[in-house]
Amino acid sequence: MVSVRESPGGLGLTGDQLMDMLYKMMLARAIGQRVRMLNRMGKVPFAVTGEGQEAAQVGTAYALAPGKDWVVPYYRDIGVVLVIGQTPRDLLLEALARGESVSSGGRNMPSHFSDPKLRIVSGAAVVATQIVHAVGTAFASKLRGLDEVSMVWFGDGATSEGDCHEAMNFAGIHGLPVVFVCEHNQYAISVPWTKQMAVENVSVRAQGYGFPGVTVDGNDVLAVYGSAREAVDRARRGEGPTFIEAKTYRLVPHTSDDDDRRYRSREEVEKWAKKDPIIRFQAYLQEHGLLDAKERDDLAMKVAEEVDAATEYAENAPLPDPESALKHVFAEEKGR
Repeated sequence: MVSVRESPGGLGLTGDQLMDMLYKMMLARAIGQRVRMLNRMGKVPFAVTGEGQEAAQVGTAYALAPGKDWVVPYYRDIGVVLVIGQTPRDLLLEALARGESVSSGGRNMPSHFSDPKLRIVSGAAVVATQIVHAVGTAFASKLRGLDEVSMVWFGDGATSEGDCHEAMNFAGIHGLPVVFVCEHNQYAISVPWTKQMAVENVSVRAQGYGFPGVTVDGNDVLAVYGSAREAVDRARRGEGPTFIEAKTYRLVPHTSDDDDRRYRSREEVEKWAKKDPIIRFQAYLQEHGLLDAKERDDLAMKVAEEVDAATEYAENAPLPDPESALKHVFAEEKGR
């Protein structure tokens, strides 16, 4: 696996971009924590977040062209949609099911991200179905001769579903401009990866479908970005798909309804917490003279203020109009 110490050379990222990566990672963490807090307060019915997986999300999404490429996230991908252009307000409006939520106007489950203007394609609650959707958008882009790349995110559990293999097979046959990103967080809900697959690196499965697979340290945002940029460049050149396995860890329970103490030890969680991707990247930036303690604290304060403001706005925003309950459910006559 690539390490953070090897990754800066040749990445072409400016100091401002590196700081923006850190900002997006910290913002994703803070939003996830806020949504879980609101759930415990009885204001959000269900919370599924991605604390610990921010480097895998921000690093891959940073290689895309927002508004041009197709983005098909899964339910933990707060970091992905922030990079593409969604705001804390967008995400809090969605979590609180407010009427002005760009995702679904308060109709969908929390964390089912969607934004037509940003080309963020809404996924289903069914595991791995979004992988097929991403291959569909990539197929359409190729048929139309457009310079577009599709990127899709999913967990290691999704790779055990037939949808994943069918999608990869189709993408390999047709050489589609799609990047598969597996956020390998060690568990499919409560099932450890060792009980799902007999291979150490799930990325080797890409070989069976005729395209490259790479395993990367998913807690190293720069290593993730380097792999993603190469994959996106390959896709744009017409060289077909790439499968990226970003090995990381979910620091929180699967959802707000999950008790992770039943299937993993506190010692294991604490071990991975020491590899926290945000703390790691902060240390890297400090070591290279791009961040000092005051700047780190100022950034943390900025993030906290933004999340507080977004929460206040969303809590005071109106609920969906009851008369809109059947909108997008049944066909409507023109003019109505």
